[in-house]
Amino acid sequence: MNFEAAQRPDPAVPLTGDATEADLATITRNTSVYVYEAPVRLWHWINAAAILVLCVTGYLIGSPLPSVDMGEATHQFLFGYIRFAHFAAAMIMTVGFFGRIYWAFVGNSHSRQLFRLPIWNRRWWSEVVDEAKWYAFLKKRPKKYVGHNPLAQIAMFFFMTLGMSFMILTGFAIYAEAEGYGSLLDQVFGPLRDLVGGSHVMHQLHHLGMWAIVVFVMIHIYAAIREDIMSRQSMVSTIISGTRTFKDDDPT
Repeated sequence: MNFEAAQRPDPAVPLTGDATEADLATITRNTSVYVYEAPVRLWHWINAAAILVLCVTGYLIGSPLPSVDMGEATHQFLFGYIRFAHFAAAMIMTVGFFGRIYWAFVGNSHSRQLFRLPIWNRRWWSEVVDEAKWYAFLKKRPKKYVGHNPLAQIAMFFFMTLGMSFMILTGFAIYAEAEGYGSLLDQVFGPLRDLVGGSHVMHQLHHLGMWAIVVFVMIHIYAAIREDIMSRQSMVSTIISGTRTFKDDDPT
């Protein structure tokens, strides 16, 4: 290929004059599919912010910092602000979670992946094994998926759907204590404390749940960046634009 040919754009493709034949070939290989609707993307980022606030404030509630030299305890409200931020983020996450459940009914098919696993599908299980091999560096390249791949679907179901449900229930059971025994919240969530063995156990379970979510978030970020770099499809940009871009024309 000579230099002049490399500088001559294809009139059928609206690229600048420096487009090479390799660039034009790349255009023919890339395809995009609209996957995540706006409400799903909005929920993802609001939920991520809420989880960040919850984990930071939750850690400080469970392991308070040494006394801060801001004045007498009666003249400051630092810990009160921390608790308020925790409770506010918890309410936002709870409302958002119910909104996400609603969208699973009215959104596209990909919006429902978070809440169900096709465990009776033998092909799905074979794809779980296939993805596990890819993440373990035992395969040279992964398969293409428009939505979540099967392994990611399992992680999202257990850590987000079940994990968030667990944190909401245990969190409200703890919060109900502040409302007072016999209050409406206590009547609804109080029996959960008795079920697990009391308030102290409930606090411990809620705190352990926080660390499980922290581990999941780290794995989630690692996997998203890894897949964006190594796999044949976009990841990070997809949850921003909603569009999954495939990087080659091989359908397998």
